[in-house]
Amino acid sequence: MAAQSFDLIVIGAGPGGYVAAIRAAQLGLKTAVVEREHLGGICLNWGCIPTKALLRSSEVFHLMERAKDFGLKADKVGYDLDAVVKRSRGVAAQLSGGIGHLLKKNKVTVVMGEATIPAKGKVSVKTDKGTEELTAKNIVLATGARARELPGLEADGDLVWTYKHALQPPRMPKKLLVIGSGAIGIEFASFYNTLGADTTVVEVMDRVLPVEDAEISAFAKKAFTKQGMTIMEKAMVKQLDRAKGKVTAHIEVKGKVEKHDFDIVISAVGIVGNVENLGLEALGVKIDRTHVVTDEFCRTGVEGLYAIGDIAGAPWLAHKASHEGVMVAELIAGKHAHPVKPESIAGCTYCQPQVASVGYSEAKAKELGYDIKVGRFPFIGNGKAIALGEPEGLIKTVFDTKTGELLGAHMIGAEVTELIQGYVVGRQLETTEEDLMNTVFPHPTLSEMMHESVLDAYGRVIHM
Repeated sequence: MAAQSFDLIVIGAGPGGYVAAIRAAQLGLKTAVVEREHLGGICLNWGCIPTKALLRSSEVFHLMERAKDFGLKADKVGYDLDAVVKRSRGVAAQLSGGIGHLLKKNKVTVVMGEATIPAKGKVSVKTDKGTEELTAKNIVLATGARARELPGLEADGDLVWTYKHALQPPRMPKKLLVIGSGAIGIEFASFYNTLGADTTVVEVMDRVLPVEDAEISAFAKKAFTKQGMTIMEKAMVKQLDRAKGKVTAHIEVKGKVEKHDFDIVISAVGIVGNVENLGLEALGVKIDRTHVVTDEFCRTGVEGLYAIGDIAGAPWLAHKASHEGVMVAELIAGKHAHPVKPESIAGCTYCQPQVASVGYSEAKAKELGYDIKVGRFPFIGNGKAIALGEPEGLIKTVFDTKTGELLGAHMIGAEVTELIQGYVVGRQLETTEEDLMNTVFPHPTLSEMMHESVLDAYGRVIHM
């Protein structure tokens, strides 16, 4: 049977992959997408979406427990863990089905199976019905990543979990250890802690949420501790001893090893790119620590071969992958494509309280040699935050003294994962402090704090 011929083949149907395929089809390219497991990839099925569904349930539970604070009555508040998980899986399934509809609507050919690239411009797909051969002048790698597992700390699905196990827990942890305090680790720590698990977080770096601004990290640690979490920084889990219903963790802190017992451990120590068994080495693709090396336009150095999303390196964010998908599709179609700038991509963590940021931290801006002005505004000074019963939080802005450029914005508190986009747009439009100070923000809203933070950087804050 002759190989099917396309203008573009996308390997992987996660956020970057399916978006690249749809945009290419919109531009008139005959496009196919190959996916080995789930349309929507990890993000939609096992990451971004189902975790937010879980976190929403824990947020509502937390508010129900605080009913008295709002003049309400909610007696005998409880939860059904199986029902919480069922809702999360239902949300993921609904959206996964939607991806299939979008691909069909845009006339993208979908091939379910395991792909390899035996030669430039050729893709071989092992399907349930046999092997299909595809050809295209251009191929986009969007195979994503998976959880990193450290020797001795491997998941077993019973006592030690990865994010996949944590999304479908066989039981509710009583005493939980979370290894790693990045976004994934802290979100699960927040979810299970809110539902009553005695939660300990171990972080090898000197602070939780280590990619965030140091001031925001310190605020987060204080909030987590207040919620009952135990936070261990500059600490490392050296060994896990597994017994029936119990895990003894050997945790090194300040050169000494302590032993602590837990009934569940969640390992969230990073990711590794899915680069194996694709045939990349034979093609001459350069791989650095499980991630494909690309230029700013996601080109691999092999003619007609691109890599986007998690497989192409940090930041490991779905929205970064999606925009890389659009950029690559437009580049292949001969359009004027703009490279995605990592420093203008917002990072969001949906713990309680939420954390969001874009651009440079205060320390990074100083390291890069900028003369800076820094503004801050606390949630306690905002009427909407007080009315919501969410008075704990902070918005911080960093500006270049010489030009007024917004170098970075950092937030912690209620709904900051929505607020951050205002600053993202500002950076994209090369907004200055004058533009932001002259902008009228609606009242009463949380967004007013964004205005006040800018005013504070220039000694003009009103409500503090």
